[in-house]
Amino acid sequence: MASNQIYSNPSQVLQRNESLFSGKSILVAGNIDDNYPIHLQTIASSSCFCFNDYRYYHQLEGQLGSSEVHFTADYKGRDDQEKFDLLLIYIPKAKTEIEYLLANLTPHLKQNADIVLVGEKKCGIKSVASLLTPYAENSNAIDSARHCSIIYAQLTKPVATFDQQQWIKDYQLNINDVSLTIRSLPGVFSFGELDKGSELLLNNLPDQLSGDGLDFGCGAGVLSCYLLKKHPKLSLDLIDVNVYALASAKLTLEKNNLHANVFASDVFSNVSKEYDVLLSNPPFHSGQKTNYDAAETFINQSIKFLKKKGKLTIVANKFLRYEPLLTLTYKKFIENAQNNKFKVLSCLK
Repeated sequence: MASNQIYSNPSQVLQRNESLFSGKSILVAGNIDDNYPIHLQTIASSSCFCFNDYRYYHQLEGQLGSSEVHFTADYKGRDDQEKFDLLLIYIPKAKTEIEYLLANLTPHLKQNADIVLVGEKKCGIKSVASLLTPYAENSNAIDSARHCSIIYAQLTKPVATFDQQQWIKDYQLNINDVSLTIRSLPGVFSFGELDKGSELLLNNLPDQLSGDGLDFGCGAGVLSCYLLKKHPKLSLDLIDVNVYALASAKLTLEKNNLHANVFASDVFSNVSKEYDVLLSNPPFHSGQKTNYDAAETFINQSIKFLKKKGKLTIVANKFLRYEPLLTLTYKKFIENAQNNKFKVLSCLK
């Protein structure tokens, strides 16, 4: 068995309870952020993993052998329609995302199958038992360690067929004479509303844009759909690591009869061209952790993906010190706008 040090706290608590998974067909989903699945598949009789983060999906996909491995916002079940003995969810922070995962995945369980939720106290694991009420008569905390808990239940109630359409949250965006319907799924950044950082960015973009653009950390596609409406000569690629963001962006584009290329990429890992415009409201969270790695990598490598005289524009929380990174890469930057919480910065190649 691999050392505990390589596993997250939730996975370390699961290690203490591996008898739960022995000889069972297991379906695993949620905030998987370590390589414990490689070990977990050796305990189960069969295993299926549904990743919501492209970084870990890409890292582990080739190492999970005979396991089913998916990067999907809407799991459809096994080809042979055989159902699972156990569902394990690494809980995300947003309760709506936990509810979404339970609704999507419980139809693929056998009657009386086990449901196991694991997560850190700061993710709200102690309050998630109520989310199991539609599926189980009882639920219990069966272990607690390393600031984490495991909640266990059995599927004893009938479950409805999953319909993703029921989980889409729409809102109207009306800004600078552009009207859009934004569609978002649970688990996407700023679910169901326009965040204030993106609003500031939208109000401080150039009047004329054309050529090729890249929206890094596209979320539900707000920035890109606005740009495509405002600047029809612009061609856009949208990238993100979050499966719900990519699905939401596609839904938003379709709803507004707009077209762009949407794909998963760990920063520039799947990007192979140069752009006239790089645009981002950079992510600085990874699961529950504050993580600047993606934003820093984006800034540091961005110049390689800009055409001559190409422009980078980002919006950031005022407390994030991106200016030193920008001056290292671009020599100078321009502060286009700021308010009490956010700032818009741009650089020219």
